[in-house]
Amino acid sequence: MPRITREPNNPTPKEWMAKDLSQKRIADYKPFNFVDGEGVRCSLYVSGCLFRCPGCYNVAAQDFRYGKPYTKELEDQIIEDLGQSYVQGLTLLGGEPFVNTQVCLSLCKRVRKEFGNTKDIWSWTGYSWDELMKESDDKLELLSLIDILVDGRFLQAKKDLSLQFRGSSNQRIIDVQKSLKEKKVVIWENLVK
Repeated sequence: MPRITREPNNPTPKEWMAKDLSQKRIADYKPFNFVDGEGVRCSLYVSGCLFRCPGCYNVAAQDFRYGKPYTKELEDQIIEDLGQSYVQGLTLLGGEPFVNTQVCLSLCKRVRKEFGNTKDIWSWTGYSWDELMKESDDKLELLSLIDILVDGRFLQAKKDLSLQFRGSSNQRIIDVQKSLKEKKVVIWENLVK
């Protein structure tokens, strides 16, 4: 009998709204790591994701109730950690950052207020760039604060562990600010593979 493979969920524009879904919880916070983007990063893993990609490496974080509440104390700690001279920036992962905009917008706005553009912000998302362009104002506002976006659902059929900062070949590493300015996807200039 042929094996049936399940695909990730595919939302319609504005179907998954953070105000309806997010519990403002985080699955984990990992300061000073080297795997979630370029350079030394402080990584915030938010709780909750409805894409539910088969083969997801962080299944526990799909639950919006998983982990602990995002607090002002944690935000202060992240800002303090980002203040270290050797830290290049912040990374948002999950779960799904774009259905946790209350948490991610608060933090990203504070990063920009405290550090301007001296610290970069990376984010992973299951949304494609084209899907985000049709999304709600909160998602677009979050996107406007990000420097680098790894877009697209993880697809087991396209899994490739040799890819830089991605799990499957459909995912792209996008220079957000150049893409917004040029009104088309611009791939990150430091892409190796």
